[in-house]
Amino acid sequence: MRCEAGAGALGGTMLCEANAPVAVAEPVPVACSHSDPQGSAEVSLDDVLLNSSARAVEVQSIKTVEDPKMERSQVSYKASSPTSGLWTTQRDGEVKLRITEKGLGSKAPETVHELFQETVKKYSNYYALASKKNGKWVKLTYQMYYNECWKAAKSFLKLGLERFHGVCILGFNAAEWIIADIAAILAGGFAVGIYATNSPEACCYVAENCNANVVVVENHKQLQKILEIQHKLPDLKAIVQYGEALKEKRPNLYFWSEFMELGRDVPDTQLHEIIKSQKPNQCCTLIYTSGTTGQPKGVMLSHDNGTLVETLREVRPTSFLGVPRVWEKMEERMKSIGAKSSAFQRKVAAWAKEIGLQTNLDRMNGYYNIPMNFHIAKHLVYKKVQKAIGLDRCTKCFTGAAPISRETLEFFLSLDIPVLELYGMSESTGPHTVSAPHMFRLSSCGKSILGCETRIHNADQHGVGEVCFSGRHVFMGYLNMEDKTKEAIDEEGWLHSGDLGKLDAHGFLYITGRIKELIITAGGENIPPVPIEDAVKAAVPIISNAMLVGDKAKFVAMLLTLKCNVNADTGEPRDDLTPEALEYCQRLGSKATKASEIIRSKDKDVYAAIQKGIAAVNENAISNAQRIQKWTLLEKDFSVFSGELGPTMKLKRAVVLEKYKDQITQFYADLDGPGPVRSSLRQ
Repeated sequence: MRCEAGAGALGGTMLCEANAPVAVAEPVPVACSHSDPQGSAEVSLDDVLLNSSARAVEVQSIKTVEDPKMERSQVSYKASSPTSGLWTTQRDGEVKLRITEKGLGSKAPETVHELFQETVKKYSNYYALASKKNGKWVKLTYQMYYNECWKAAKSFLKLGLERFHGVCILGFNAAEWIIADIAAILAGGFAVGIYATNSPEACCYVAENCNANVVVVENHKQLQKILEIQHKLPDLKAIVQYGEALKEKRPNLYFWSEFMELGRDVPDTQLHEIIKSQKPNQCCTLIYTSGTTGQPKGVMLSHDNGTLVETLREVRPTSFLGVPRVWEKMEERMKSIGAKSSAFQRKVAAWAKEIGLQTNLDRMNGYYNIPMNFHIAKHLVYKKVQKAIGLDRCTKCFTGAAPISRETLEFFLSLDIPVLELYGMSESTGPHTVSAPHMFRLSSCGKSILGCETRIHNADQHGVGEVCFSGRHVFMGYLNMEDKTKEAIDEEGWLHSGDLGKLDAHGFLYITGRIKELIITAGGENIPPVPIEDAVKAAVPIISNAMLVGDKAKFVAMLLTLKCNVNADTGEPRDDLTPEALEYCQRLGSKATKASEIIRSKDKDVYAAIQKGIAAVNENAISNAQRIQKWTLLEKDFSVFSGELGPTMKLKRAVVLEKYKDQITQFYADLDGPGPVRSSLRQ
């Protein structure tokens, strides 16, 4: 999970992944609860995170040492000039803030530095960051965290960071990642995260687009990417490495500890002046889209966008957010282990899961009478499973960034682990709708956050249309992309998501697909592919990825991949099947252990099972046009490594269409009846 500037780094315990696990802030706050199970059509972030008021009261009694650097900026916020609009594409541009009378949008605007100061004054002696290095925990209080950011900001100035220029950060989360992020903002630059899986070319695009003066990398591997493309970056002045010692010496290449000492001679007054010049309606962070449908776009987030969310939020280690693939992998692993249990254990687990699913579905629908069997199952099964996967202390589990199947949601719900969906975009500074433990629906992304508005644009007879957002969390614009910005934000200021969805009578939002993903057949019927793809994956457990094709064609067909193990170092899919896939094959009577074996021999057991599953999906098709007429198995699963998936695991349909165009052409050249095509090997 990426830690964005102003979106988790200020108001509570920060999660540092990879080599920097999280430590619990002390004292641990208590999760809030609400008695009304249904609620209104809006939900506060407090509903899904923490009630911080009790903690704030406790902290008021702590005496803090005043730091001369902590002097609050004397420059009060001034409204945008009359010429400011709701969006801009200029790096130094300003926007009109969408201040409302109530909800999130009613809070007074602040800069990131102002919010940071407030946080440090409240929580000065509380732990903010904790990283495990060389087997030992290194902890920073909020005061120490602020001091480190201040030092790093002065070092960035020493390296020549210019106003409204980028500091790119390439690597997995760590304390240094977060410090560099905030320091870049304090120093007047842009904090710009780069996906750790990006290729050198993709890194170059981002660094060049944001006019990066400095690139911060995690290790030698990431350093090599930047060294390969640095000649294409005319604004680049220095590279800083934090995760491991430097293996080579080069001009303008610094290790983190060396970098942190560079700014000692930079006067505090110089940094103060830069901070005083910052306004809440100016850009402080660039988040680049994953490039699923084209070149990444630099989403400009203002100080106001970032601080607005943070003031209502406290990140806690008893909450866990994972993209759908994380939950799917956990599900696969748990099923694999369960299959090896004794017959009695499997019977008990099945009994407990049936009770767990029904009880939680009843809770979801407002019925809170818990049967005695549920308490027994909790003691015998749920607690043990939750402890085994490390979620025994977790009070809230979330998912987002991509669609998740109902099957996976029901699997965890049956183990008393409700996985709650969030929905939003980089362009909305994170969540726009949220689900809560007392307020969720399966396959729904929840309700609009209080102070934010949702509108369904051009809804059809089923209420499905484009999901649009409004609120102070809406971004400033795409850097240097006026046409793209105008496409995203209409004249009334509504952000058009490009997602198709509908709202039910209670205000729950359901996403049904993407406008650009719609398949329009030769007969003119619009087909959303995602529900059909999800149905196939649910019907055939050995399938990892499924992609429907058939735009402008007479019928739709499907590309399929099998569940295979992945190279842990590179992320490249291997040929050998996952344990779950192996067990599935064995149940069918197949002796295959590799994807290539299944495909080359056209394994009759596996192929028959796939055809049976697809036939079942076709039985439930809304129309004949939505029935899958042809399918083929590809030898390699989709991955970030091979380019079919983006960094957030979203399917890059255009890439797949181009990469497998020969297989797709074969669908429509083959005159056989429904089923697999004759040749399914990659060319």
